[in-house]
Amino acid sequence: MQKTLLTIATSSLMCLPVIAQADSPLFSMHDGDGFKRFSVSVGALHVMPQGKAQPIRVNTAVKDGEAAKVGDISIEAVKNNLDPNMDSNSTTAIIDLLDGLNIDTLPAALSGSAEIYGLEQWDNPNTGLEAEDVTTLGIMSNYFFTDNISFEMKAGVPPKVDINGKGKIYAPFSAKATPELLGLPLESIDMKNDILITDLEAYGPVASARAWTPAFEFQYHFGKTGVNKFRPYVGLGLMYAYFNELELNDQTEKDLIDAGHMIANIKAGQAGASLDKKESTANPKVSLESEDAIAPVATIGFTYDFNDKWFAVGSVSYAHLTTESTITVSDEEYGQLIKSTSDIEINPLLAYAGIGMRF
Repeated sequence: MQKTLLTIATSSLMCLPVIAQADSPLFSMHDGDGFKRFSVSVGALHVMPQGKAQPIRVNTAVKDGEAAKVGDISIEAVKNNLDPNMDSNSTTAIIDLLDGLNIDTLPAALSGSAEIYGLEQWDNPNTGLEAEDVTTLGIMSNYFFTDNISFEMKAGVPPKVDINGKGKIYAPFSAKATPELLGLPLESIDMKNDILITDLEAYGPVASARAWTPAFEFQYHFGKTGVNKFRPYVGLGLMYAYFNELELNDQTEKDLIDAGHMIANIKAGQAGASLDKKESTANPKVSLESEDAIAPVATIGFTYDFNDKWFAVGSVSYAHLTTESTITVSDEEYGQLIKSTSDIEINPLLAYAGIGMRF
């Protein structure tokens, strides 16, 4: 008996929201003034990113002022990386002499050590990443609280988006090198050069990613069902952006691996091999990540009724969307060698045209 009473009481309580909803002019499931509560449409969704490329920031494992053994280094690398503003001294005279004698390499016994600067952190002006336009299948569903107010969920088939690069990334290398002769230091020489790491525009899209961007929006529809076939509307809500299946261009990845070898050589006491662009004993691996993001979205659009069930819909939305991408180059022995971060301003305009059904 107690179980029966409990069941009846529970069932009654569960029915209260339904009864209240049925009596409410806002949430009534009846047609009321003739409008239908639910609608869904399918159509073409064209996404046009409006953001501008933002400078790429780079950090490496080589700290400013870090001392490193030079090891073997080619005479050509020494001469190509000398600071052009440095005055000649006895060490540059020795280098010129060796070069004149067609000696290709300054051996580790003479190259000594160097204090290295500029590689710990730097920004790259006039560089960045930009998303390309893309078209996909869009799906929009609406629940109408009243004939004028609705809640819309925007979705679609997640498209594969190409990411274009802008500019060239240079490493601002500088060093004060102190060669040795029979264990005694010679006059120091200043080295300075912007070393090209990669050209972001040389190999096509730098990367690609699959974009998941559902949006949720409250909308106000002008006019009245059964009276106005053409009904404009406005909306305001939020977009959530998630990116997966991120892939780097093969050549860009190779350039970053080569840069990883340069840093690993410095850490291993082979700074000369770094300037000679030789492979290190490390095994650099490249990874690419992108942060999730939430952005405000606003819409203007219209519907045109063919009849009480079928309609056409068109809209333009704008989302103020920015995400951050991170590229790391790491090795099991040396850990993180390079970390590159960049804001990607997507800020898309989304144009949608579709056919829908109300029920």
